[in-house]
Amino acid sequence: MNRWGAYGKLVRDRIPQIIREDGAEPVTYTASPEEYRNRLRDKLGEEIAEFLEADDAKAPEELADVLEVVHALAADLGIDRDQLEKIREAKANERGGFADRVVWTGNR
Repeated sequence: MNRWGAYGKLVRDRIPQIIREDGAEPVTYTASPEEYRNRLRDKLGEEIAEFLEADDAKAPEELADVLEVVHALAADLGIDRDQLEKIREAKANERGGFADRVVWTGNR
């Protein structure tokens, strides 16, 4: 049981069709906007955990799953991919990215 009191989990849109093609009948419902947003947040945690557990061969696929959920969360917030990228770029320009592998250990 999740924090919304309902069983189940958010799945990709084609999963019910794939289940039907495999000969089973899926039981689904459409989440309310509030439940959808919270299930997306739960899904992000799930996908991040899968990425963290993946080996180098599987990591790119898991990272793509994380990105899919990030894009869905952005869309739910009314932000398209271009806007999200502009926000990311602005932050990178202001504070930098992670390419230099800098590790901060405190101040003197």
